[in-house]
Amino acid sequence: MERKLLLLGLLRSQDMHGYQLNEFIDSHLGTAIHLTKPTAYRLLNKMSDDGWVTYSEEREGNRPPRRVFAITPEGKAAFGQLLRESLADYQPIVFPGQIGLLFLDEIAPQEAVGLLRQRRSSVESALHMMQAHDLDKTSFAPMLLHQTRHLETELLWLDQVIAQLEARSQDH
Repeated sequence: MERKLLLLGLLRSQDMHGYQLNEFIDSHLGTAIHLTKPTAYRLLNKMSDDGWVTYSEEREGNRPPRRVFAITPEGKAAFGQLLRESLADYQPIVFPGQIGLLFLDEIAPQEAVGLLRQRRSSVESALHMMQAHDLDKTSFAPMLLHQTRHLETELLWLDQVIAQLEARSQDH
C-alpha cells in the first residue's frame, strides 16, 4: 500500500518515466524509503493493469523507448483512499537487527560493545544524511522529521545498551 501511495503521489505532480521516479526517490527520499527499481516497475505495471496509471512510449535519440507514466482519474481516487488508510493506520515497527538483541548475552560484552558501536556509527551516518535536508523547504518535512526522531531515539537507546554492557564487562 505505502509504495503504491508513494508512486501515485509522485505521479500526481507530473508524468514521469520509471527512471525519473527512481531517481527522485533515491535523491530526495532515499534515506527514509527503500524502493528497488524492479519493485517500482512491477508496481507501475500492476497499477497500469488496475487502470490507476497509463503510459505512453517515448523515444529519445537512439535510446530504447521508455514508458512515461501518468495517473488516471481512477488512480487519483485510489491515491486518496490509500492516503487516508495510511494516515489512519498504525503498524508496529519491526526493527532490523532486533532478533540479534535476543541473543546479545551469547557473546562477550566487549565484543557486543564493538558491534553495537559499529551499528551506532551507521545510525549516526543515516541521521546526518537526514539532517542535511532543509525541512523548512520541503513538503516531505513531516516524513523526514519522523525518520529523524526515530534515528535520534535509536542513538540514545544504543548509548544506554553500550553503557550497560561496558558496566557489566567491568564487573566481571
